[in-house]
Amino acid sequence: MSKPLQIAVVADDTKIAQTAYQEINKRYTIVDVAKKRRGDAVAAADVIVVLGGDGFMLQAMHQYMARNIPFYGMNCGTVGFLMNNYSPARLAERIRNARSHILHPLCMYTRNIHGKDYELLAINEVSLFRQSRQAAKIRITVDHVVRVPEMTADGVLVATPAGSTAYNSSAGAPIIPLDSNIIALTPLSPFRPRHWKGALLNHKSSVTFEVLDPKKRPVSAVADFTEVRDVVSVAIHEQQKTSIKLLFDPEHNLEERIIKEQFM
Repeated sequence: MSKPLQIAVVADDTKIAQTAYQEINKRYTIVDVAKKRRGDAVAAADVIVVLGGDGFMLQAMHQYMARNIPFYGMNCGTVGFLMNNYSPARLAERIRNARSHILHPLCMYTRNIHGKDYELLAINEVSLFRQSRQAAKIRITVDHVVRVPEMTADGVLVATPAGSTAYNSSAGAPIIPLDSNIIALTPLSPFRPRHWKGALLNHKSSVTFEVLDPKKRPVSAVADFTEVRDVVSVAIHEQQKTSIKLLFDPEHNLEERIIKEQFM
């Protein structure tokens, strides 16, 4: 007989998510998500159930990714691309039968005009945005080779396959299948080069952005939802040593969702 599944639950502060949390709390024994395994300690979580939308799922993954515990989302938000359908019934059975997908985040290393360095992780994308009315001027280097000496644009982003359906897709770039080992390099409203649509790169590629006039044309860098303002350089690579496991019901697997997005 298999041991009972230890389930932790985190919920967004919306009314829908909080109501769902109360319902699950009444039906199941929930363990503390903050409790860590030490020796034979009991009641440490085997899985984190996330109640909310995609934005809250991103927050939860950032907060708890270091725990190396799978995430099983149930949609209590709007789009719910990273979530399963909400239902409190047979929760442990659904989790045990779920299919897993491993995500590797992007690592963003950036420096601002004051010489301060920041290192952040991004599950969806790293984005650069102009901070003023003037367009940004950015040099783009891929694997130590300058590919775009000077791009004039509102910004630029690097997206993971999981994040390619989000801002990357809205910017007109292609959606990337999960197992393609590709990341997307996508300009945002480029003025020069006028017809450049971006590039698809090997997931092991390193990308560096240099802000060419950071005082006159200030630029911010954003890793998912964490912003660093007035940056002068941004280096990005996939962080293979960090793995995030997402669980999906067989009929709602992430690979199929990404394929469907390309035909909508």
